[in-house]
Amino acid sequence: MRRPVVPAAALALAGTLALAAASLLLPANTAAAQAVRFADIPGWAADDHAAALVAFRAGCPAAVGRKRAKTAVAVDSAAFRRACAAATALPARPDAATARRFFETEFRPVRVTSDGFVTGYFEPEVAGSLAPGGPYRTPLYRRPPDLVDLKKGTGALEGFSHARRDAAGRLSAFDDRAAIEAGALSGRGLELVWLADPVDAFFVHVQGSARVRLPDGRVLRVGYDGKNGHPYTAIGRILIDRGEIAREDMTADRLAAWLKAHPDEAGALMAENRSFVFFRPLDRPANEGPVGALGVPLIAGRSLAVDPSVQPYGLPVFVVADLPIGPGGALAPFRRLMAAHDTGSAIKGAGRGDIFVGAGVAAGAVAGRLRHPAEVFVLVPRDGG
Repeated sequence: MRRPVVPAAALALAGTLALAAASLLLPANTAAAQAVRFADIPGWAADDHAAALVAFRAGCPAAVGRKRAKTAVAVDSAAFRRACAAATALPARPDAATARRFFETEFRPVRVTSDGFVTGYFEPEVAGSLAPGGPYRTPLYRRPPDLVDLKKGTGALEGFSHARRDAAGRLSAFDDRAAIEAGALSGRGLELVWLADPVDAFFVHVQGSARVRLPDGRVLRVGYDGKNGHPYTAIGRILIDRGEIAREDMTADRLAAWLKAHPDEAGALMAENRSFVFFRPLDRPANEGPVGALGVPLIAGRSLAVDPSVQPYGLPVFVVADLPIGPGGALAPFRRLMAAHDTGSAIKGAGRGDIFVGAGVAAGAVAGRLRHPAEVFVLVPRDGG
């Protein structure tokens, strides 16, 4: 699952330091990182900085308390704590000018890339039951007790994010999607809820959370609680390579429609994505977003999923793109300061972001259309403030 924020300011020395840090995250074929002024960021002045501050401040407690791993974008922990403390000291509902001044004072902006790429994700609502029966035959599973996180795989497990640990402490690759769907976890009491549609279940795995509408009208919210560790494969690309759907026509809706129209082939195709996600129940208010990887509720339009090996959770990230969010799906400017609250299996590399759009069918329609180039700026806390 997924997301970050954007803005920054640059003085000569600060800009030089920002450029040195940002250049570490760029692949060789990406335009060089640049220290910039806030005035150089398209749409910076017109954004709703007060809304961006709400998103940044929401992630601060979890981000400050998190053990900080080394990331390609170097961030001084003390400087980040100072920025969060300054945000907390502001009024609960600051005006736009105060919020903008906060970001321009506490951060310096770096253009990471002009060749980024953004997608969208959402919280689906699907039909399900707490007991199997009738159409409810596809389970979402709880996290198995023998599943462990791997900071870095070694030997045969290189490239795996999770693995199975047996009673003797030995690690081995966990069952892949095909094995689990064939019954590898059956009989262990791990079924959390049963869904009516295996394609819906697959997309809940992709999104990492869901609202499950039960037969009595209640809603069970479920969220990500680990995965089997196998690499993620985008099955839409497989259909593109086969010539089933043109690249320019590929959306989540088109992919789901193809899977439902080809039930005899859908299972094998979905099994090509060996990654499999486990879930836990969430006791959250209906008006709150799902919980992202940072551990805080996601905010529609302000939470961004990022690659946490590139930039730390909690950082502000400014995204500049033209997205199909206008009337009838027309392209419209998206110039938005967001907060890095989440990640996802397919979110890898500098300039890659996944925008949390919201919950429900309408949000899903928007999220499914988002596959667009973007210019990405990261706000780095000023040292020595």
